Amino acid sequence: MKAFRLHDYNKPLSIDEVPEPKIDGPYDIIVKIKGAGVCRTDLHIQEGIWKGIVNPKLPFTLGHENVGIIEKKGTAVDWLDVGDQVILHPYITCRHCRACRAGNDMHCPYGKFPGLDGTDGGYAEYLKTSAFSAIKIPKGVDIIPMAPLADAGITAYHAVKKISPYLYPGSLVAIIGVGGLGHIGIQVVKAITPAKVVAIDINEEKAKLAKELNVDEIILAGKDGGISDVLKLTDNVGVDVVIDFVGEYSTPQNALRMVRKGGIYSIVGYGGEFRNPTIDFVNREIMVVGNLVGTYNELSELVNLYVQNKVKLKVQKFPLEDANRALEELKNGKIIGRGVLIP
Repeated sequence: MKAFRLHDYNKPLSIDEVPEPKIDGPYDIIVKIKGAGVCRTDLHIQEGIWKGIVNPKLPFTLGHENVGIIEKKGTAVDWLDVGDQVILHPYITCRHCRACRAGNDMHCPYGKFPGLDGTDGGYAEYLKTSAFSAIKIPKGVDIIPMAPLADAGITAYHAVKKISPYLYPGSLVAIIGVGGLGHIGIQVVKAITPAKVVAIDINEEKAKLAKELNVDEIILAGKDGGISDVLKLTDNVGVDVVIDFVGEYSTPQNALRMVRKGGIYSIVGYGGEFRNPTIDFVNREIMVVGNLVGTYNELSELVNLYVQNKVKLKVQKFPLEDANRALEELKNGKIIGRGVLIP
């Protein structure tokens, strides 16, 4: 089968002919990929940012946002059938550690992450994963546009759900970055909280997308990243929560200047850093929250919102053979919404 694989850091992916995966364990499933999301994390993997964290063995197949049809299944899989269409949680967990038992499966210390840690992912025709990572999607639902829910979607959902207890009618959430994750985050805030949303981006096309999503305020960020506009909007008080879907360049510093006393800075995007005097966090009692990918249960909840049409995805489709072009367009900010590869 064809697969796009990473052989060297800071180099384009190579299209290789590799053997189709085989069932090895009783709970394995083989999924015929129908759509694989193109994620900024894939760019960071190419750049070697994850090398010092998970040290993947090269080469391996990228792709951790996957939907498809079950082609084969292990002998113990009695709740899924061949032919079922599924979305796949990106993490394969052990299911018996404390984190898994507590429902925090994304913190499993023994798991595998196809497409990231050296385990082959979904930039291919077929993918082997665990049946426990699969969520069955009802017949009649077009699964291809759903692929980004498997990481971008649940990461955004996880971040919003985490801060939702702190939100109340009239509270204000600033979303930095109306990209693949940000446009989902806006909809989730609207769907599960009573808060108002301020969308901030430097790109006019993405600002138009925010308008289509019925945000309460749109700020086209200028030289100060939108700080002055946010402070003007809030009478110099600041917003209750900033969710930063960019996490690099100047957004961390900008976000901290937008947050009110007692507010929350929620970090989703990564690649940058912030350095602020510790007295600032103490004096204003700011809470800083990091967000990893969401749990299996959170993906199930998000799928329900999607099926109910409360969350929609804007996607741009590419044939699998154009994986490198899709990554390049993502890197250059040319994809509005989310890119999806189709084998």
